[in-house]
Amino acid sequence: MLRPALFLLVAALTTVMTATPHSAARAADPLIFISNFAPAPDGAIQAATFDLQTGTLKLGVRTTGAENPFFLALSKDRRFLYSIHAKNFGGQEPEQVAAYSLTGRTGELKLLNRVSSKGTASCYLETDATGKMVMVANYSTGSLAAYPVKPDGSLGEAATFIQHAGSSVNPKRQKGPYAHCIVVSPDNRFAFAADLGLDQILGYKLDPANAKLTPNVQPFARTPPGGGPRHLTFHPNGKHLYAINELGNTVTMYNYVAESGLLLEQQTISTVPEGFDGESYTADVKLTPDGKFLYGTNRGHDSIACYKVAADGRLSLIKIEPSRGKGPQNLAILPGGGWLMCANMPGNNVAIFQINPQTGELKPHGDTVPQTGPSCLMVVDK
Repeated sequence: MLRPALFLLVAALTTVMTATPHSAARAADPLIFISNFAPAPDGAIQAATFDLQTGTLKLGVRTTGAENPFFLALSKDRRFLYSIHAKNFGGQEPEQVAAYSLTGRTGELKLLNRVSSKGTASCYLETDATGKMVMVANYSTGSLAAYPVKPDGSLGEAATFIQHAGSSVNPKRQKGPYAHCIVVSPDNRFAFAADLGLDQILGYKLDPANAKLTPNVQPFARTPPGGGPRHLTFHPNGKHLYAINELGNTVTMYNYVAESGLLLEQQTISTVPEGFDGESYTADVKLTPDGKFLYGTNRGHDSIACYKVAADGRLSLIKIEPSRGKGPQNLAILPGGGWLMCANMPGNNVAIFQINPQTGELKPHGDTVPQTGPSCLMVVDK
């Protein structure tokens, strides 16, 4: 009578024991794309894999023919990559948005098509959650454009074009509009564009099915005068938006009202040490996946400002860490939140840091990785 029961118990234990190593197996090493901001023949999109156990970046396939690929965006299903393409970045002729398909997960890219960006110094790309829409911000011409995505991932011609207008208090840098980024809200209902020249974050209602942007009830939220908002990022809880201000060397935190798409300014905090009077300009801002820590880059001071995020979204400075290279342009935080990568564009390297999960401090890890003009880091969480 006991033998069948004993057999079942042994079988069950065997199943658990054999399943445990599989369930405890480490996550697959993510694929990284690094844009090499340079004209032909040096312009390229470099693929790499990141070992989450050792913090090692291993270079792989390099896609050439991508001229001055300043910024990258990834479709939410991870099947398509979009890149800026410019023979003469910031010149007289409009630049292009290039669409690529990912063939497998080795980093090999296949060019699908290119369409006009409708502006110059095209500096930011964003995809929506449905995969039906791609948006671009054009810095020099102060404009936005939105494109429908075809079933094969290629782009149709622009369905939306918006020209910003106005100026702000800095006569050298804010004499006109300079659209610097556009991001989509976590609920995929709104898009927000940071315009450095206007000191505004402009809000738009999102219509992905038709690739349309229309001004929201609150057409814009202001940033501190002369701040020059550059990049934006949402907190993982969807309740807060952070703007890093290029000219003011600050980060501004807003509460986000999801029902209406309103932004309510709460706090502005410096990214450079107290008393610093040198020339420096911020660039990128990123949060850890758990929302506990925020990081922003300083170009000139050549550092990464590290902040703790309180329950109400407010920031307190932890430390300002050297970026290990000149001109830290872009950041990427790896899956799990244990590692941070920093693209030092004029420094021609990518630096790796380990994130302390308790304190948020950064610890330099290994040697920097040489790269030609790394301007954007895009993580593909496999």
